[in-house]
Amino acid sequence: MFLTISTTGSPERPATDLGYLLHKHPGKAQAFSTSHGTAQVFYPEATDQRCTAALLLEVDPIALVRRGQGKGRGGAPDSALAQYVNDRPYAASSLLAVALSGVFRNALKGQCAARPELPEQALRLRIEIPVLPARGGAELVHRLFDPLGWDRVETRPVVLDEQFPEWGDSRYVRLVLEGELRLADALRQLYVLLPVLDDAKHYWIAPDEVDKLLRAGDGWLAGHPEHGLISSRYLARHKGLTRNALERLELVRLAEADGAEVEDLDNAVDEASDTPERPTPLAVLRREAILAALRSAGAARVLDLGCGQGQLVQALLGDVSFTEIVGVDVSMRALSVAAKRLRLERMGERQSERVRLLQGSLAYTDRRLAGYDAAVLSEVIEHLDLERLPALEYAVFGSARPRTVLVTTPNVEYNVRWETLPAGHVRHGDHRFEWTREEFRDWAAAVARRHGYTVGFVPVGDDDPEVGPPTQMAVFTRTDATAASAGTTAGATTTETPKEGEAA
Repeated sequence: MFLTISTTGSPERPATDLGYLLHKHPGKAQAFSTSHGTAQVFYPEATDQRCTAALLLEVDPIALVRRGQGKGRGGAPDSALAQYVNDRPYAASSLLAVALSGVFRNALKGQCAARPELPEQALRLRIEIPVLPARGGAELVHRLFDPLGWDRVETRPVVLDEQFPEWGDSRYVRLVLEGELRLADALRQLYVLLPVLDDAKHYWIAPDEVDKLLRAGDGWLAGHPEHGLISSRYLARHKGLTRNALERLELVRLAEADGAEVEDLDNAVDEASDTPERPTPLAVLRREAILAALRSAGAARVLDLGCGQGQLVQALLGDVSFTEIVGVDVSMRALSVAAKRLRLERMGERQSERVRLLQGSLAYTDRRLAGYDAAVLSEVIEHLDLERLPALEYAVFGSARPRTVLVTTPNVEYNVRWETLPAGHVRHGDHRFEWTREEFRDWAAAVARRHGYTVGFVPVGDDDPEVGPPTQMAVFTRTDATAASAGTTAGATTTETPKEGEAA
């Protein structure tokens, strides 16, 4: 089982920089033990002009059988002999993907301590796999790799036997990929797509495989036209795990719709501007309202659910009364941007102890989110389909159950005041809905009754006498909370309070 990674260099950037990225010295041959054999890394060529790293995986068929991994496809042995005589030692598969993740772990993560600037640079890469199983043929290989930015995807069928050409081609192909990509992106693609093309995995599929898939697929899988097929095959066609993966990928797609840099309408002005000609942006007013409500509630440990690129987390860090701040988002790309915005790597120890960024879906319960004083859902709910709101509702109000929950969302009635917004359009192309004040109050009151909260409402931005404020905020307070400020948030109007034990 074999693959090579080649790159070319220039006077400014020698090709041997590949050794830094892979964390493997070009002048050495190194061996690594795995549970199914030995992986060896060596460099057939290493000059400033061209450098090639080779990964050779020597699979031990006997060891595979002893570990219960030498079975035929689908998990059942085709015959006693098939456990020992199969393509595992020769054809790229999930065995090679596991070796990639183990031997090139830092490269997959995009980390390089010696040269931290290198992982972000695109390289001219050539990757070759001499024998690649392709259940679906060369056509499927192109469907999987063509959308990923490669300039050249070449597949050449491997004949069954060169001495008997009439036997035709096997199901294996020789694959060559050429293009300008970051090495981490290329390795993550291979990590996912090698077992997908083989359509089999050599190990038991556990629930954490979904997390592995989403981490490796961050930045490319959600928007891939074959993300359904990829998820199903990667997860060995496990229906429950595949459904979980597809739901989480849909949330990623929604979060990154219209481009990661696109802001919704009310965030489109420069937040640094605060002049008569350019009033304070609504995004700033919204954060100020949230901070005021959190202070009024006496919250110290705060969740920012759907934290995006970390603007609110950054504002919370500026107030020492918030002792623990956790940002949660389904998008690893957004969390990466947030980490850079917050300068987590350069943050002092005392400050860094106050903040964490977590990847997670708000459609599922998460034990990590329990026990906090407050949770904020700022401009989140409108990005979900209405039928998905009950899942989010239970995850936040039924499972995590913070003492205070703040929810902000656009007021659709105010849209007529946006001169640049065509009639009948929502503020952002990814919004699934935008509610009137009455619709938002009805939803919030029902949530409060079901889960044992009271709820009040705070206008954010100019409160127009005809159409109301541009943003509406609901302040939920748990009925069994002891906070003195329960139901008394400044400026809030409170709905009827459910009696003790009335919540569903």
